[in-house]
Amino acid sequence: MTITLTRKEELELWAESAINSLQRPEPDESICQVPRQLGKGYERIIEVYPNVWLTIADYEYHDDVLVKIPEWNHPLQFSVSLLGNVADDTLISGAGVQRSWTGETLKCQRTVCFDIHMPPELLGTFFPTVDGEIPSEFSLFARGNDWQTMLFLKKTAAIHSVAQQIISCPYQGISKRMFLQTRVQELIRLQLTPIITDLGGVQLQPRFRAGTVEKIYQAREILLSRLENPPSLLELAQMVGVSDRTLQRGFQQLFGNTVFSYLTDRRMERAERWLREGNRTVLEVSLMTGYSNPTHFSAAFKRKFGISPSQCLLGKKSV
Repeated sequence: MTITLTRKEELELWAESAINSLQRPEPDESICQVPRQLGKGYERIIEVYPNVWLTIADYEYHDDVLVKIPEWNHPLQFSVSLLGNVADDTLISGAGVQRSWTGETLKCQRTVCFDIHMPPELLGTFFPTVDGEIPSEFSLFARGNDWQTMLFLKKTAAIHSVAQQIISCPYQGISKRMFLQTRVQELIRLQLTPIITDLGGVQLQPRFRAGTVEKIYQAREILLSRLENPPSLLELAQMVGVSDRTLQRGFQQLFGNTVFSYLTDRRMERAERWLREGNRTVLEVSLMTGYSNPTHFSAAFKRKFGISPSQCLLGKKSV
């Protein structure tokens, strides 16, 4: 089941939860429990520098949750997911106007992630030019009243390492603040480095017409809800009202993959989770994932994880 909320309704639930659960372990830090109507877990907010906020979340929802996002002025945000939803990617959301869209469905699974929010002009403080202004390479993140820029990057080993250090910070007090300050700057530097090197390996959100980005996200949600029996590329494009060429280009730009490859990756991730639970056979998982031919399923699974479904069922780690 999927619970659909407006952004206003979501904020009201969090405000109600804060009244009953808000903790302040340190002057610059607050911890709020996830609204009990949605799930369990917490959200920790730390001001690591003046106007630079680190939000760490560790939660698991009772059901899939879809939040409808209105058009609003978005700050500069650096995001990393370590577990759960979109765990392979990092994201830079530039400052500017975020388009309204139906949002991304947050799955009913444990998720560990964090965001760094800051005004874009602080990039001129962290990485100053000789005149103290924002480096020209980063001007795309300060769009003011124009549509924001979004960059999707693959999570490197270096980014993963720094992210883990931020999540598991062992210090308290001033030592904790100093530790997080250095790690936050390092993480931002790692995410911005590809932009300095001519956007190498970075996927820039395309200049689609108004509403097209939302339709591509809608197409992704349809795929995720029908992994075992997905529509064809042409059918999917018709369902959301774009051409198959636009849909294919949108998936490449927004998610770094073709529609077919994205579908296969999500199928294999779900299959791995079911196999590791240990209460289904390989044949059952093959059919539940949409593969009527177990041989084709095994080949796709091994390409993704480097081990066979049978080895995964027996507990062998992926390579």
